[in-house]
Amino acid sequence: MTTVKVESHENVTVLRLDNGVTNAIGPLMVDALCAAIDAIDDRTGAVVLAGNPKFFSMGLDLPHLLTLNRARMSDFFFRFNDVACTLLTLPLPTVCAMAGHAVAGGNILALTCDYRLGVAGKKIGLNEIQLGVPVPYLAGLMLGQLAGDRVVKKMLYEGCIMATDEARQVGLIDAVYPLESVEAQAIAKATEMAALSPAAFAAMKAVRVGMLQQQYKSNGWQKNEQFLDCWFSKQAQALLNEASRKFR
Repeated sequence: MTTVKVESHENVTVLRLDNGVTNAIGPLMVDALCAAIDAIDDRTGAVVLAGNPKFFSMGLDLPHLLTLNRARMSDFFFRFNDVACTLLTLPLPTVCAMAGHAVAGGNILALTCDYRLGVAGKKIGLNEIQLGVPVPYLAGLMLGQLAGDRVVKKMLYEGCIMATDEARQVGLIDAVYPLESVEAQAIAKATEMAALSPAAFAAMKAVRVGMLQQQYKSNGWQKNEQFLDCWFSKQAQALLNEASRKFR
């Protein structure tokens, strides 16, 4: 059973995370995302990334990942960041329909999209520091492009989790809609953007995200290894194991 469902709405492809209530991100979901992205063809004019009404994604699948040794965790973590970079640089308009909460790794996937639409009462955030690990390098780059330094410090240094209304005010979410209409609004936005010149849009998107891609390619290996050093530290393992109970 796949953890990413692919749905077609005219020329808009919806990639729906489908891994239980939490939509936890593990190796199978990364594989499924890679396969879904690879299957996108020239009939697709835009992409919508969606989850479920409770969680867009709760983040990395801690109960599973904590069973992995460093080599296997390294393989997963590098592939997760690579698929995030692929989504970020996809030469198509991308819209994230966050009907549910988007936390940590879930928020990272949301940050890869060109537009993020949320629902009132839901929360987003990067709480990695509270778990003894840094926010992944690519995510920090994406966050820094979207928000001012005050917001970036609050999220990176304090692990701030914020409501969607606040996230919209600081530029992390583009709009907030009722739960029953957020996905329709995301598809409508994607359809609107797909009507633009594909070549012109791809060129402009490359301008916006190209520097982030270059920085990740230049520094990503070292930064990912720093993350893994922290992940396998005694302090982080204790905090991560405690947090993993929330997934059960």
